Amino acid sequence: MQEQQIDCTVVGSPSDLDATLSPLLPYMPRIARHNNVYPWLATFANSPEFKILEVGSRAVCSDSIWKHHVPNCTYTGFDVVSGTNVDIVGDAHRLSSYFEAEEFDIVYSSAVFEHLAMPWIVAEEISKVLSVGGFACIETHFSFGQHELPWHFFQFNKMGLECLFNQCLGFEVIDAGLDNPIVGRFSKEAAPYLAGKPVGGLYCHSSIIAKKIKTVLAPSQHLDWRECLDQVIGSTMYPENTGLSSKT
Repeated sequence: MQEQQIDCTVVGSPSDLDATLSPLLPYMPRIARHNNVYPWLATFANSPEFKILEVGSRAVCSDSIWKHHVPNCTYTGFDVVSGTNVDIVGDAHRLSSYFEAEEFDIVYSSAVFEHLAMPWIVAEEISKVLSVGGFACIETHFSFGQHELPWHFFQFNKMGLECLFNQCLGFEVIDAGLDNPIVGRFSKEAAPYLAGKPVGGLYCHSSIIAKKIKTVLAPSQHLDWRECLDQVIGSTMYPENTGLSSKT
């Protein structure tokens, strides 16, 4: 079945009114904002001793950004499909079978995690190939149209990414959040009670920078996610009085 193409010829003009639909949340990233990670890396990683692995490195929509910011690093491009900027073709769910344990100082990925069938496994694999003191820098989508079907599986918010790159995998979150607000509303094809109503709190990108502070998994080991659930969600709880609870 052919994917339906979206007509992008009808556009709007951004204005101050947009803030009423997408208020700034306390979840905006400080460092990991869209297009900001590579300039941040350039402040310390632009030298041959820094080994950077990019998961999903194939140049699809634009040239490889790393070349403009960290041209002197030792770079490896990894992708499931061969193409420009791809050094090794393989499956990110089996990342540690292609590389040595703790081989890289930086693992970077942009617009890839939404296309991973089991992203929690890829988070484990990143932990295995990342050195202690190194950084996982991940950007993906929170609100975005379906694309590259059928391989579009998930959308992530700040908490979702923090659940993936958690203490049980040896990570400490340096920065995470949502970026690039979107103005949205239900179309006329929606259910009558929804058609035309605004949808707030939409952001295109979600991102995280997580530092590996300790080694917890050998290459042959796997994380028991059930055992680490308390650490993943911490002291959080589903909010009361949302109208979605059966509590009287």
